[in-house]
Amino acid sequence: MAFVVTDNCILCKYTDCVAVCPADAFYEGPNFLAINPNDCIDCDLCPVECPAGAIFQEDEVPEHQKEFIELNAELSQHWPRITEVKEPPKDAKQWDGIEGKIKYLKIDDE
Repeated sequence: MAFVVTDNCILCKYTDCVAVCPADAFYEGPNFLAINPNDCIDCDLCPVECPAGAIFQEDEVPEHQKEFIELNAELSQHWPRITEVKEPPKDAKQWDGIEGKIKYLKIDDE
């Protein structure tokens, strides 16, 4: 079973989780991180480090965010791996906790 990054990561994109991942399972898009389920070793370190509370065990993803299970698997196939912490966006705190951010998800830099 893998962990899944969900809606609240969009536009917050804190990377604290990346620093603790022993499997380097995170992939970075323009305004969201994804976990590759094939890389994830289910160590349970990343949810604790996520300031936005956006990471869940696959079987604990809230019902209204189940689409993120497939989205993480798909996007992690296209985005580059991220292994080092980066500064979050300057407006990350104002986006934290806003619901329904999937409409802002950017798949590429365009």
